[in-house]
Formats: sequence, structure tokens, C-alpha cells
Amino acid sequence: MHRMTVDEFRNAEKLPLTVVLDDVRSLHNVGSVFRSCDAFRIEAIYLCGITATPPNAEIHKTALGAEDSVAWKYFKTTAEAVAELHSTGHMVFAVEQCEGSTKLHEMDVDGNGRYAVILGNEVKGVHQEVVDMSDGCLEIPQFGTKHSLNVSVTAGMVVWEFARKLLLDAR
Repeated sequence: MHRMTVDEFRNAEKLPLTVVLDDVRSLHNVGSVFRSCDAFRIEAIYLCGITATPPNAEIHKTALGAEDSVAWKYFKTTAEAVAELHSTGHMVFAVEQCEGSTKLHEMDVDGNGRYAVILGNEVKGVHQEVVDMSDGCLEIPQFGTKHSLNVSVTAGMVVWEFARKLLLDAR
């Protein structure tokens, strides 16, 4: 299937996107996010606050080794991660339902830009302080009785949309 080795992955060009996990509790969600980020060759994952870090058997159960290929970094607070991202020129978006949010499919991205998306805690979402530090909010339109998605599902959808716009639509 012409899959990359971990070393080839580490040396390959990356999607200019960092995924930030803001106090994500579930180790299975963390592992699933690693796996989705590997699939789309993102730049890095920032694990913040109570979010667990590799090596961890429960993360590995859903990451299936993606925790070894995708670069990651731990921050005590998500605010510290956002400050670092801003200092390196990233546009930072909280994935959150809020007034003035941009629908995910309507976001504009520049092929020369660097981006980060913040995904929040399974119950409380992205901390308000972090939303306030962000350059904007992205929202996935929903049409059912529920108004939220599992954080790992959200990660897959958001990362795919960035990949689609930056890689596929650019062709």
C-alpha cells in the first residue's frame, strides 16, 4: 500500500496545522486524534493540562503507533501553547460554538499560512480564556438534536477540512 515508515513520516512535508488538545480527558480520544493527525500528516499535536501524553497503553490502543510518528509537545496550560503558536506565526482557531464563529466549510485558508486548531474538553469545551486568545472560532454545522460531537470525531472532520482546502483544492 506504499505506506511511509515512521522515519519517512518524520522527514516528510507536513500539513501546516497543529492540533491542540485543551484538557481532553479520554485517553482513547487522545489516541484517535493522533491517528487522524497521522493520516493527514499534520505538523504537531500540543497536549495541554490534564491531557495525557505518550507513552501510554490506553493512548496506543486507538493511536496504533501514530503517537510515534506525529510530533507532540506537552504544555501545563493551553494558554502557554497558544502563546507559543502565536509567536511562531500560527493563526489559532478554537473549535467552539460561539457568537461570530465561522462555519468550518466557509473558512478561508492561505496556502502560505500556518494554522492551529484547539479542541476542548469532552464536557466543558475549550476554556473561555483560550477562546479569547484565539484568532477566531470554527464551528461544525449540526442539524440534529445534539449540539456537540465527540472530540476525536471533531478532530477528524476539522483536520480533513484543512487538508482538503490546503492540499486538494490547491491543485
